[in-house]
Amino acid sequence: MASRETTVSDGSNQPEAPPPPAVEPSKYSKTTALKSILNRDDKGLGLVGQRVVVGGWVNSRKERAESDAPSQLPPPRAAVPGVSCYDVLVQRVPFLRPIARILVGVIGAQPEKPAASPAKDGPFTVYLRINDGSCSSNLQVVMDSSMSLPGQVITVGTSILVQGMLQKILAPKKHVVELIVENILHVGVVDVKSYPLTKPRISLVSLRDHPHLRPRSIAIGSVTRICSNLIYTGHGFFHKKGFIHVQTPIITSMNAGNHGKMFQVTTLLSNSGGKDKSAAVHEHEGVDLQAFRAAIREKSKRIDELRRSDSNKEALSAAEQDLQRSKELVLMLEKQQQSTAPSAGELDFSNDFFSRPVYLSASAGLHLESYACGLSSVYTIGPVFQTDESKSAEKLAEMWMIEAELAFTELQDVMNCAEDLVQSLCYSLMETAGNDLKCVSKQIEKNCIKRLKSIVSGSFARITYSEALNILNQVKDKSFLSKVGWGNTLSEEQESYLADEFYRRPVIVYEYPKEVKPFYVRVSDDGRTVSAFDIIAPKVGVMVRGSQKEERMDVIVKRIQELGLPHEQYEWYIDLRKHGSVKHSGFSLDIEKMVMTATGLADVKDAIPFPRVRGHAKL
Repeated sequence: MASRETTVSDGSNQPEAPPPPAVEPSKYSKTTALKSILNRDDKGLGLVGQRVVVGGWVNSRKERAESDAPSQLPPPRAAVPGVSCYDVLVQRVPFLRPIARILVGVIGAQPEKPAASPAKDGPFTVYLRINDGSCSSNLQVVMDSSMSLPGQVITVGTSILVQGMLQKILAPKKHVVELIVENILHVGVVDVKSYPLTKPRISLVSLRDHPHLRPRSIAIGSVTRICSNLIYTGHGFFHKKGFIHVQTPIITSMNAGNHGKMFQVTTLLSNSGGKDKSAAVHEHEGVDLQAFRAAIREKSKRIDELRRSDSNKEALSAAEQDLQRSKELVLMLEKQQQSTAPSAGELDFSNDFFSRPVYLSASAGLHLESYACGLSSVYTIGPVFQTDESKSAEKLAEMWMIEAELAFTELQDVMNCAEDLVQSLCYSLMETAGNDLKCVSKQIEKNCIKRLKSIVSGSFARITYSEALNILNQVKDKSFLSKVGWGNTLSEEQESYLADEFYRRPVIVYEYPKEVKPFYVRVSDDGRTVSAFDIIAPKVGVMVRGSQKEERMDVIVKRIQELGLPHEQYEWYIDLRKHGSVKHSGFSLDIEKMVMTATGLADVKDAIPFPRVRGHAKL
């Protein structure tokens, strides 16, 4: 690497300036992550003169005639692998282009490439903005047109791996450095006609139709890194506090409380030669649901094409109505299929894989209790499942939770722990994810950073359920859809009023009526309330649910009987109270709600990589 010499006005000899500090490539991929260049305090200026290898996906492409472009480009070293000699010669020797066009017309030796801009009539410089997912910023990559076929090899969506020299941009604006390409090491071409992310800005709703490609969008990339930051910080928080991480099961034989219907896991419906019984019935009737689903996929692709081609609104509207009718027909057929399928009561679970009914876990809390009663402080991070029939923007069938359980604690102790965790997560984001927060504040919601600051600026408000009812009953300038009264669960609307309007910060509501909380929550001395709490956050509602668990064996047995729960399922749980019972408490934090708080997302389906909701489980 060439070094530069420093001189002063008197012409005296000065020692050679030390080379800029080398940027370290990844140990495993041999490429340099863009964040190590662009996320520096100097935005990469201190790395000027370094030769690096970078890879990424092209987000934009521009071209400029060489006469108008800055003269920083080195002589090209290598062409794109797989490009023919014809292509290279035509690009490097301008006077051959007219002859080539004539030959193409006569003998069809090589199809002519359509011109994308006037600059292609002569030498030009290509400016690409690439992103490798390590940060929200793009790196400008500059290359000579002779290195690739213009607009045909490297377009938006193309993956590239290049080697080059970092240089200062002559007229810097947002970015101060760019990469001058010397070698193209790899090009992953893209089908421009079908690639859905060609537009500079694509709505989050449209991106949901392409969950396998949406990580390439800048906004979703930032959301994903923020979520990763939260999980990493969660592990660090508990590690520093002396908690032990426990892997809890996803498949369980028990219902963890008032979680409604649970997903049942069974192999009994796949007997009959590997076919579902209900599917066999429909095949006998001549109804092929798979064909209908395939038709829906084709119609969805057609609508995407119409949207990208800016077709007339009438054609697009007609196509969308046809798609909706097809979906309604398939939904009706699926309901008929379910009605002919055997019910759980008709199945002999002794022949099932686990020889008993089992479900996808709705909470890790009960299993964590068993380990807290031996290891004192434990936590887990993983998925939970619920069969919520709602299509609300805040309801998922599969969610991720941070759950913790602490022995020798009471309600106030676990409330303190949960509040500390939430504030620690928010503080970490502000300290370590500033670039991504700035990105989502521009692309998703402008108040997200302000909201995080308000969460860490002071203690959360704390009120009892009864005090919450008093506040809601005094509201005169609005009416709530749900009745405000003792024994009723607080509605999302009422929770939003408390956090967003009345306190304007997170609020902890505790001491709920025992009728609205699960059987395992400790009953208070008054016999009417239980030691449970919710942390309600502005914008997203309930983010954390927790409680002190019932440690008295006679009380827990009575609660199980009152609710008519199967005693045999909870024998091991009662056993914990029989052998060395101790006061213990726990909570669960909804990771997707935390992501929504940090990013300002309005729909939880954008806060998780592959959302599962009623009627939708793509990929």
